Amino acid sequence: MEKLKAFSSSALMRWNKRFNQDAEKLFQKTVEVDRLIDMLRDANANESFRSLWLKMYLLSMRDFGYDLQREQIPANLRTIKHVFYSVDFTYFNDSSEKDYEELALSVMSIVDRLVHKTNEKIESATDVLKEILRPVVDEEEEISWPPRDPDALSLMEKEIIRREQEGQLDEGFLAEVSAQLRQAKEDGDKPGLEAMLQKVLQLYASGVLSKRSYAKKGDEILKAEYFLETIIKAPEKEWNKLLINGMTVGKGDVSPEEFYAVIKKRIERTLIRTEGGSYQQRILTEYLKGIQSRAEEIVQVLRS
Repeated sequence: MEKLKAFSSSALMRWNKRFNQDAEKLFQKTVEVDRLIDMLRDANANESFRSLWLKMYLLSMRDFGYDLQREQIPANLRTIKHVFYSVDFTYFNDSSEKDYEELALSVMSIVDRLVHKTNEKIESATDVLKEILRPVVDEEEEISWPPRDPDALSLMEKEIIRREQEGQLDEGFLAEVSAQLRQAKEDGDKPGLEAMLQKVLQLYASGVLSKRSYAKKGDEILKAEYFLETIIKAPEKEWNKLLINGMTVGKGDVSPEEFYAVIKKRIERTLIRTEGGSYQQRILTEYLKGIQSRAEEIVQVLRS
């Protein structure tokens, strides 16, 4: 029978390092759980649900609830709290233990409702996306891109406008489209689906950004702003022609520097007017950055 070899010193050092790293992560999570539990316990009734949820989301919510039910915040967690935050504490009495049990049940109830609502929104977002794509999907549910029907894109755009006006193109919808687009890119064998989903996001961004105009200042027309808004509203396939005809490197009267400046300003306005880190913010800013990238390509070609 083969004898087990003893650990080498280097292997033992690697094992100790990994053990210490895992222990540190577990320790940090324990501190974080304790901090969040206290936050929830002490939260007042006026604190918004959204604010509480964002804080709770820092950890796996089901693990968080399980920790509450299983551990009941034992003395060692209170000691960690004392060491890290210098907070005086006392050990539990029967009343405080019951409070924590009720808190655990409340957390798990919130999680269950959120999971249920999330599943409902995902199903709803999928249904909305199917209706938007219906004009460009043939009878056999096959994807053809560009669409065989010349009116298909126009019908799809009208459906996007209608759904957006009804408030159905929310974060859940944008998350669903983004997830499917990401999956299509990873698969690499569905170029038609990828192009179709990209078009949905482009039409969405164009519609939302076109709602606000910054092209007029009193009676004055700001030519660079007006030019940008023309590009925003135009189909992506027309960008090259519009950019060549609109910039001074081609046939127009807007310099590339002026154009880049108004794009930068529009991105800043978008960042201010949208929720930080949201899908909407990312999609709108990427659309504007896409316009700038196309303009830079045109400028480079024409100047060389």
